[in-house]
Amino acid sequence: MPTRRDVLKASLLAPAAVVAAKGIPFDLAANELPPAPHLVMDDNAVASPTPSAGRERLLLDFGWRFAFGHADDPGKDFGFGSSSVGNFQKTGNFMPAGAIAFDDSGWRSLDLPHDWAVELPFQNDPGLSSKGFYPLGRKYPATSVGWYRRVFDLPAEDAGKRITLEFDGAYREATVVLNGFYLGRHSGGYDPFSFDVTDFAYLGQRNVLLVRVDATQSDGWFYEGAGIYRHVWLVKTNPLHVKQWGTFVTSQVRRGEGSLSILTGVSNHGSAARDTRVVSTVLDPSGQTVGKHAAAPASIAAGDEFSYRQQIVVKKPLLWSLEERNLYKLVTEVQADGQVVDRYETAFGIRTAEFDAEKGLLLNGKPVKLKGTCNHQDHAGVGVALPDAVQYYRLRKLQEMGCNSIRTSHNPPTPELLAACDRMGMLVFDETRMMSSNPEGLSQLENLVRRDRNHPSVFMWSMGNEEGQANTARGVLILSAMKAVATRHDGSRPVSIAPAGAIGTGGLAVCDVTGYNYADPKAEEFHKTHPEKPVMGTENVSAVGTRGIYITDRAKGFVSSYDPYTTTGRASAEGWWRFCNARPWLSGGFIWTGFDYRGEPSPYRWPNISSQYGVIDTCGFPKDSFYYYQSWWTAKPVLHIFPHWNWPGMEGKQIAVWAYSNLDRVELFLNGQSLGTKDVKQDSHVAWIVTYAPGSLEARGWKDGKQVMTTRRDTTGAAAKLVLRTDRDEISADGEDVAMFAVEVQDSQGRAVPVTDNEVTFRISGAGKLIGVGNGDPTDHAPDKGTSRKAFSGFCMALVQSSKTAGNITVEATSPGLASAALTIAVKSVTLRPQVAVWEREVPSGPGVTGLWRPVRPSGGQADDFISMLVGVNLVLTLRQEGSKLTGTAEGIAGFFGGDDVPSPILQGTVNGDRVAFKAGNSNLTGAVKGDRIELQRSVNLPWETPTPPKEEPGRPVIGPAPDGSDPSTDVAWKMPSSISIVLQRVER
Repeated sequence: MPTRRDVLKASLLAPAAVVAAKGIPFDLAANELPPAPHLVMDDNAVASPTPSAGRERLLLDFGWRFAFGHADDPGKDFGFGSSSVGNFQKTGNFMPAGAIAFDDSGWRSLDLPHDWAVELPFQNDPGLSSKGFYPLGRKYPATSVGWYRRVFDLPAEDAGKRITLEFDGAYREATVVLNGFYLGRHSGGYDPFSFDVTDFAYLGQRNVLLVRVDATQSDGWFYEGAGIYRHVWLVKTNPLHVKQWGTFVTSQVRRGEGSLSILTGVSNHGSAARDTRVVSTVLDPSGQTVGKHAAAPASIAAGDEFSYRQQIVVKKPLLWSLEERNLYKLVTEVQADGQVVDRYETAFGIRTAEFDAEKGLLLNGKPVKLKGTCNHQDHAGVGVALPDAVQYYRLRKLQEMGCNSIRTSHNPPTPELLAACDRMGMLVFDETRMMSSNPEGLSQLENLVRRDRNHPSVFMWSMGNEEGQANTARGVLILSAMKAVATRHDGSRPVSIAPAGAIGTGGLAVCDVTGYNYADPKAEEFHKTHPEKPVMGTENVSAVGTRGIYITDRAKGFVSSYDPYTTTGRASAEGWWRFCNARPWLSGGFIWTGFDYRGEPSPYRWPNISSQYGVIDTCGFPKDSFYYYQSWWTAKPVLHIFPHWNWPGMEGKQIAVWAYSNLDRVELFLNGQSLGTKDVKQDSHVAWIVTYAPGSLEARGWKDGKQVMTTRRDTTGAAAKLVLRTDRDEISADGEDVAMFAVEVQDSQGRAVPVTDNEVTFRISGAGKLIGVGNGDPTDHAPDKGTSRKAFSGFCMALVQSSKTAGNITVEATSPGLASAALTIAVKSVTLRPQVAVWEREVPSGPGVTGLWRPVRPSGGQADDFISMLVGVNLVLTLRQEGSKLTGTAEGIAGFFGGDDVPSPILQGTVNGDRVAFKAGNSNLTGAVKGDRIELQRSVNLPWETPTPPKEEPGRPVIGPAPDGSDPSTDVAWKMPSSISIVLQRVER
């Protein structure tokens, strides 16, 4: 059998190259199509006028296909890494799975964002502890690689535009292929990446985007998920356009004016220089124009870029603050040849933020104590693939307890989280993942700064977390280089780092604001010796507790919810906040953590699969410490007592009863009898030792001499019914919005039962679907993607996502032996944000053989492998029968030499009884219909002849060349068959 090299050596290169260049399998080569019109492009063409002057940013989240690959076995990884399917061998033929005719019917249909890790079963492997015991990594090759495939159309009208694919994030190494063309790899699970695909896009045709995501490696020591877990975008622009993240607005506020400095970067991807100017218009929060400036024209050479600097003054600006989230909009127009060729919009806020060594953070000149939380990015039911609505839900929960700032531990956040912070009034300590001055580390930080620098919520950059090298002399070099990047691309915000075991030493001295982790006494000592340096707690507390649990049980993996308030510096909410709030020079800090998170199970390992550091569990249900912070971080009157009062068998024993409150005093009653009144000290709690007796525990709160609040804990009856509540009564019919449905188990009197674990099943009807469930139990191994979940301490939750159809969603919750609950919310019609249409292959319907057909895969063997190399391994035939006439198309991939996916028409097609005959390309196919299959013989009209053995002649030397000069390296024993058997089967995709 000949090799690929034999094909070339046997003078087959010319016909093979012609065929491959057209992207037609060898047997379809006779009917070449004319060149596609998009191949002739005017790089300087001005796009058709649109509201965005030709710029489109289209969401590419819907209509993907997904399948697991394999990290070790190419045969289970769609051939990736093998020598027989292309890969890096020929341009335009990277993977068979990247071809339009590839059969992905066995792949799962899904929408982004997607995290496949949360769908995996738990594995009791100590090496997986930090990842939440999900089977990812080199030991688990079968579940550590995922393939994503998306087919989409690009109109011919896009000729002359630049086409870019933007990924907000994929975990962890993404290999991206478009139309068989390898685009590149991106390593790193948190920073965005993009590819200009103009040269590889098919205009007026279908395009195939293929992404291989490899999650065998890790960035962190916590759950990180796996897959394309953030949004993907298709961006179209004029060749002359604003760069990605190319605008930057800074403001100075003085004497009732906001002085804006505007930087705009414009790129010219055309083939000629362009005289270009930028017009910047500022719109206030109501949409009114409050400033406009036209920059002087500048000539931008082909392939070059230019930065425009402008100044605009806004009179009586509406400042952005935690209370007044005023957002302005910068509209940037790029003009050339008298036309607007690009329009780019940037949201920003006008505000001042600076640190004072004695007063802490000053926002618009006023001291703001940072009441912050560190947070990882996963949530119950969805892993790290959070729909945008869940970001808002999490921020609402944090704000409910008084949190005013977040630290994006330990990685760049998704852009939608920052947009939510802008709109809701939450400050952000924005953190990069890699502390390094190597190219990758600096690139990650540059992307973070350039992407996020217009968000008013972002008040400071974090260069990393608990890096031992930061404390050293080498850390000075690394952090200085990183700070230079932040200064070059921003310069309006300070930088800091969350250090490990040190304050202000080594590279930490580079920071503009001195951070510290779990070191309150050291922070105070540092302030005394360095009173000129602002100080902030970058990570604090790390108190553990299990929601609704009051007895520590190592065997069960549960931790008591009582705060160890006598400690300082670590492990105590009360201990830390008393210290922090008493020191005006201390800017505040960030507690570890706002929400529980998967991985890093603490303080126990298996069966625990998530941490217990959160003030809120993984679903969003508050723990008791939530009410401590709410008492002292908000002005809202608070009165919360714990524990619950269901303690059978504990009669006569003493139980500590605590109250978190910001009232003046609290009086406690048991079964109507007063147990005494306690004055509430600032930033503290009050407590009683109570001899347990079933009944009612009641607290009454007093303010300014008046009783203003009452709360109770009753000994409840057995679980009797379910009650459903939702965070929103109405969501949008956009296929993205999400409502959170909380289930509470109650007794017959409507009281929450705190110790029940009833299995709750969810059923969704109407314009939505169930996307996940949870209960906040750190030891629960039930799947997040199931339809049921046990209640934990009386609660569980379902996450329900809308469809794109308006109507209603009804959620029904049932549990054996309990009264069920149902709740209906409205799904309102909305204008969908611009997005790429979902592509579906047309499956014709009609008589006879009308339909979609694919070949049954060959059984294997060297001959089959060689034929597959030449003619491709994926074909799809669209057949239409009208009486005895057969028409349609054949499409496939080009095999080894690479090329386009070009349909070829079915010619001379006939159907006579069960006999079928047609021509496709340079092949004639004849055969018979047998049930749901068509058995054919395909005659291959190859444009060459295979070599023949040299003739034996008398007197031929024993040692010497062949007398006829034939190539001895050619395998003359193998013959190309004159026809090939092919069996077609009817398919639906």
